[in-house]
Amino acid sequence: MKALRTAGVHAALVVACVVTLYPVLWVIKMALSPTQGATLSPSPLPTAVTLQNFADVLGTHDSAGRWLFGRQLANSILVAGAVTAVGVALACSAAYALSRFRFVGRQTSLRAFFVSQMFPGVVTSIPLYVLLERLHLLNHLAGLVLVYATTAIPFCVFMLKGYFDSLPRELEEAVLLDGGTRFDAFWRVALPLARPALAVTALFCFLTAWNEFILAYTFMNDPRAWTLPVALQRYVGDYSTEWGHFAAGAILVSLPVMALFFALERHLVGGLTQGGVKG
Repeated sequence: MKALRTAGVHAALVVACVVTLYPVLWVIKMALSPTQGATLSPSPLPTAVTLQNFADVLGTHDSAGRWLFGRQLANSILVAGAVTAVGVALACSAAYALSRFRFVGRQTSLRAFFVSQMFPGVVTSIPLYVLLERLHLLNHLAGLVLVYATTAIPFCVFMLKGYFDSLPRELEEAVLLDGGTRFDAFWRVALPLARPALAVTALFCFLTAWNEFILAYTFMNDPRAWTLPVALQRYVGDYSTEWGHFAAGAILVSLPVMALFFALERHLVGGLTQGGVKG
């Protein structure tokens, strides 16, 4: 009976894996197919294999002969990395203060952060466009970082505050009793213990900035200032879609995110006591 139950569980897991991986295999199939049309065959295996779609996407140049894909990749990495750094760095101290201190305006600040998360970014696109235009930051990556950071910081604060609330206060009080300052308790105890939360928050923050399309498409008109999601949109036309190029570009866009996930994997599964042990 136990063996039958185990076999049933494994069969269910296999079916779940197939259902999950089938769309991914279809994307890979379109990327490796020599045609640009969407095939109607249910098989996820391509009839012919070619890397020309990847070569076309990687070799994209503008009218002046400048390499566009490399520039757009650098734009995406710079914007997502800057937003992650700004969001996590500013949210750490804010989340710790909201978790550990009781001060006037604490609840109001939490409600303000919560309200700011209730509205999608597209709702604020018009006022943000006007602000960036007056600051002369349209078609500038600094303007995109500024816009993304306004939505990333409240999210990071909520994520980190909940984690700081779960940390035992006794470890920080021990630092204070030993003559340390509140900053020592924050820097040497709270932050190392919050390493798993920092990794998760940084990953989500990076993914949000990396995949954002609407605001980047609205604020960036110069192809050399585009990020990769905006660059992918040019393969989708009003009357036809270059599915091979689009699928190849989607795979290339996903590779840095996968690399980041594997780099942060050991921190994602790290224990709470990891930072509480002296090295």
